[in-house]
Amino acid sequence: MDVKLVMTDVVCVAVVEHRGDPARIEDSVLRMIEWRKASGLSPVSSSQTYGIAYDNPESTAPADFRFDICASVSAPVPANPQGVTSKTLPGGRCAVLRHVGSHARIGESVRYLLQQWLPGSGERLRDFPVYFHYLNLNVDTAECELLTDVYLPLAG
Repeated sequence: MDVKLVMTDVVCVAVVEHRGDPARIEDSVLRMIEWRKASGLSPVSSSQTYGIAYDNPESTAPADFRFDICASVSAPVPANPQGVTSKTLPGGRCAVLRHVGSHARIGESVRYLLQQWLPGSGERLRDFPVYFHYLNLNVDTAECELLTDVYLPLAG
């Protein structure tokens, strides 16, 4: 797997905070889609799509699972019926790995970064969770052609 070290810029994002069973994450995704349509922010042409993984769904009790579904924005998000709020992805050093294929298997790429790459890299983690940049989406792309950059924030 090809891991690159990159410097990222701060990204302002609109966020739907998914809390609870990972099996219900599609409900939160649908809220983001509804908000994007109402806001006119297309995931194809005017807004990038991200996910922030606070917890590992394989080792976290379903009731305690946390994941943010994000869309890049240029201004703070006003109050809205979908409950979308504003946050930022911090800029800084990251290891990035391109995941190809199903989002259901993205944990394999995260495990590789944390368990194989990180111990031998001489790098230390920063105080921010792994996050994903979805380069294309399920509605547009065959599952085997999905591209997602997995970002591991690094110290210093």
